[in-house]
Amino acid sequence: MFDINGFSRKKNHDEAFKKLLQTFFAEFIQLFFPDIDELLDHRQTRFLMQELLVDIVGEEARKLDLLLETRLKDHDAYILVHLEPQSYKQSKFNERMFIYYSRLFERHREEYKLIIPIAVFTSDDCGDEPNTVTMEIPGRRIMNFEFLKVELKKQSWRMFIDSDNPVAAALLAKMGYNKKEEREVRFAYLRMLFRLHEKIDDARLALIMSIADMYFEPNKEQDESLLQEIRELYPEEGEALMELMPAWKRWGYEEGMEEGIEKGLEKGIEQGIEKGIEQAVRKMLDKGFSPEEIAETLDLPMDGIRKLALKN
Repeated sequence: MFDINGFSRKKNHDEAFKKLLQTFFAEFIQLFFPDIDELLDHRQTRFLMQELLVDIVGEEARKLDLLLETRLKDHDAYILVHLEPQSYKQSKFNERMFIYYSRLFERHREEYKLIIPIAVFTSDDCGDEPNTVTMEIPGRRIMNFEFLKVELKKQSWRMFIDSDNPVAAALLAKMGYNKKEEREVRFAYLRMLFRLHEKIDDARLALIMSIADMYFEPNKEQDESLLQEIRELYPEEGEALMELMPAWKRWGYEEGMEEGIEKGLEKGIEQGIEKGIEQAVRKMLDKGFSPEEIAETLDLPMDGIRKLALKN
């Protein structure tokens, strides 16, 4: 459940952002990497269980944020896509990405032909974040690693306001604009919601609104003024937005957000994750791992693993 006003901003942001990428991965790739989108068969996309990797830089074990499997069009090859949302400035982040990439390659080089690492920088103070790691000697480049990156603050919000992409709506308020443009950004965002509400279900729309409001704290007076302006300029849109958010408050749509995400959105996502976990457990059983070893390695309950072992 999302608690927009509550606990740790970083944890809240990271969990919400992961949910956004899990729900709208295809739309995310279409928006920021259209050339890559043309290569992928999104019908074959599924999220994998989180992988525990030892982080040499941080000297601790940690789980990758998002790892998914998809397929290249016209090629008999599956690929791994590693997505890493980054909401704060972190030293040596490029080295961490290289380490995670190396570990994934080490584990999966027989299964997958390609690994695509992507970092999404949402921090307000991120500059030109380095996305390479190189090793060289005079006259020789020994190694060159480069991951893909999206720096939201470097994106011009005006380039996205005519888009019907749900990721664009969710992240519009995190893109580059100045204080004088805040009202314009909110106005454009509300019109994007109108277009989206006829195309996606309430649970996904609630997710978009919850993330957008983490970046643009709603102001009741301003929103009421904007809504009135929309009703005057675009009557059909204004009436639809009134129906979409009864009482016009962040206020009113929080209930729908929490209930919709829990009952609708999470159900579909969790089903995909559970399927991936089950497949991983079966593979480990086939390779001779005991239920106890699997439970300890994957941090899963023993009862469920034993039931799978009996069926395997």
